[in-house]
Amino acid sequence: MAEQRKLKAPEIWIDAIPYWDACKEGKLLVKKCNACGDAYHYPRPFCPFCMSDDTSWLETSGEGEIYTFSVARRAPIPFALAYVQLKEGPKMLTNIVDCDFDALECGQKVTLAFSPTEGGPPVPVFKPA
Repeated sequence: MAEQRKLKAPEIWIDAIPYWDACKEGKLLVKKCNACGDAYHYPRPFCPFCMSDDTSWLETSGEGEIYTFSVARRAPIPFALAYVQLKEGPKMLTNIVDCDFDALECGQKVTLAFSPTEGGPPVPVFKPA
């Protein structure tokens, strides 16, 4: 298993404060458009599909699967970067942690975890289910 690197604290925009507050509680939120019904990540005040500002927060199950990934082995601390398709629909860019990089594969089930940051809220990451 690879050593986990400590991430830099995220920049927190006012529209995303509920997202980061939920992360502190071990929950992952996405936005859902009340106009077209699509859920999306990263959180922003308007829907990227229909541009409506009629959106609400949706708590996810924390379950998903790897859509695609890449392993950076030549970094000072190797890491796996992936798009994870959440059970609720959206894909999110994240890290895969607590895993054997050689065992990762597209379609693999993953579950939500959180990684501490340097002086900020924890960020959502995923680990093999």
